[in-house]
Amino acid sequence: MKGLTDIAGIRVGHASDYEALTGCTVILCEKGAVAGVDIRGGATGTEEMDVMSPFHLTPHVHAVVLAGGSAFGLEAASGVRRFLEEKGVGFQTGAAVVPIVPCAILYDLAIGKANVRPTREMGEAAAAAAHDGPVAEGCAGAGTGATVGKALGLAHAMKSGIGTFTVELAGGVKVSALVAVNAWGDVVDPRTGRIVAGTRKAAGSREFANSAELMKSRTAPAIPGRNTTLAVVATNARLDKVQAARLAQMGQQGLVRAISPVHTSVDGDLCIALATGALDARPDALGIAAAEAAAEAILRAVRLAKTLGGVPGLAG
Repeated sequence: MKGLTDIAGIRVGHASDYEALTGCTVILCEKGAVAGVDIRGGATGTEEMDVMSPFHLTPHVHAVVLAGGSAFGLEAASGVRRFLEEKGVGFQTGAAVVPIVPCAILYDLAIGKANVRPTREMGEAAAAAAHDGPVAEGCAGAGTGATVGKALGLAHAMKSGIGTFTVELAGGVKVSALVAVNAWGDVVDPRTGRIVAGTRKAAGSREFANSAELMKSRTAPAIPGRNTTLAVVATNARLDKVQAARLAQMGQQGLVRAISPVHTSVDGDLCIALATGALDARPDALGIAAAEAAAEAILRAVRLAKTLGGVPGLAG
């Protein structure tokens, strides 16, 4: 399994700054992908989301950018547009080729250097590094500065990152997910209900406080939106824009299974769906697979994350 690049027509590239602890991830679909989006968090930072609406003129997107740096990180998408324009990839307007590149960001300014964020140059570098081989996971790209379990502040949090996983269906149909996990809450194993990574009761401890219970008891401080889980689910099946939006909605169920609490007012959670293929498949079956893939990708994001910036990771 390579991850999201198991889907034909998709390449993935990361750019990471391990001193500032930030980065970006670029998902290229240069031949075009039908796309849909579902936004459920209360603290999102995005651009070009409307291009995925069934009512929008453009039929395809050519890349998706996930970046750290909070709103500043949206700049990375400009570099990807420039990279694609130079290759002649984009929406033909008659006067020029315009690459369609939705972008979503997560907040990683509290770890590393707050004044260093993903730039246009970083976005262009990530696009240039994109390939169709195995996708790097853990503390890479948009997951470089990701953390989870911030109910009691960063001193009680754990390191997270980016993960990816593919589910295969009958007839050669595949559904894959890539998720950058920067949640306020805890990551939970859906099979056991146990917390895998999250808010620790004390610094230096691996005993979990249970973020959802802290929120219910009002023990957790009122922290503004500094968290986000960004998911991309992709398939080699054929979908229209309405069906792609439904796939994104069903993909969100993976976040519900593996993050507690999720979709809060301080998280910017969203899911983007991409369809690049021509295989026939039942949309609901694709959605079930997307949820499964997203949940597994979330678990991989924390299990493969190393300790960085003084925040402990499960990978040491």
